[in-house]
Amino acid sequence: MFFFKKYKNRMIVTIVAIILIIVIGVTSNKRTGLSKIEKTIGDIIKPVEKFFFNIGKRSSNFFSSIKDIGNLREENENLKLKIAELEEKNRLYEDLIGKAEYLKSEKQLMDNTNYSLITAQIIGKEPGNWFDRFTIDKGLNDGVKKGDTVIQGVETDDGVIQEGIVGRIAEVGDNWSKVVSIIDENSKISFKVIRTQDGGIISGSVDGRLNGYLFDTKADIMKGDKLFSSGLGGIYVKDLYIGEITDVIKKDEDLTKHIEIESAVDFKKLYKVFIISN
Repeated sequence: MFFFKKYKNRMIVTIVAIILIIVIGVTSNKRTGLSKIEKTIGDIIKPVEKFFFNIGKRSSNFFSSIKDIGNLREENENLKLKIAELEEKNRLYEDLIGKAEYLKSEKQLMDNTNYSLITAQIIGKEPGNWFDRFTIDKGLNDGVKKGDTVIQGVETDDGVIQEGIVGRIAEVGDNWSKVVSIIDENSKISFKVIRTQDGGIISGSVDGRLNGYLFDTKADIMKGDKLFSSGLGGIYVKDLYIGEITDVIKKDEDLTKHIEIESAVDFKKLYKVFIISN
């Protein structure tokens, strides 16, 4: 008994080892199938193994999806930036195309004019479709003075770029000015017909049209005659292109010849003008 108590643990380990060796030998000796014990253990373990495998697979797919979502968001942001960049370039190209005729006239005007010009950008206008009154970004600090004549480069029928009259400076600040155009209903400008040298007065109107009358009721004028500023009254610089006559109306009751004029300047598309510096 003393021997068993003394070496009890060693004997137990030895016996278990012998049993395991016997089991291994029996189960591995030329067999093609599983033992009943192995099958029982496998049947118990398989569902658990499958459960944990599916959990692991789903977790892996979940984290992969999160990674893919992050990549897609990054790609989406990059595509948005690229689209915004392309849209901005397209807007600039369209802007240049839309201003092509004006830029051409502007260049030729600057090359050929005999006046000292101050270039100004339009920064504001009164409500409505017409630029009858608007604000520019140049003022006293730039040499602009109240009463200065405002022009734009316009192309005549024969392709010549001339100074087309826009209006005059009505108010001046240090770095801004307000312009009253010739189509304003309170504006009046004296003109001469270039073909006959007959003169008259043109007024603006609320609908942006130019109307006028001749001093000489017998003046030989017709549709298509070109009008220039005469300089009478000293309000506008003379010999600036106004436009051409589109209709001649004879009113017997007041014995005057009235005319309708199409302005050489497009008063719906102004964005840049020039001030003649005296």
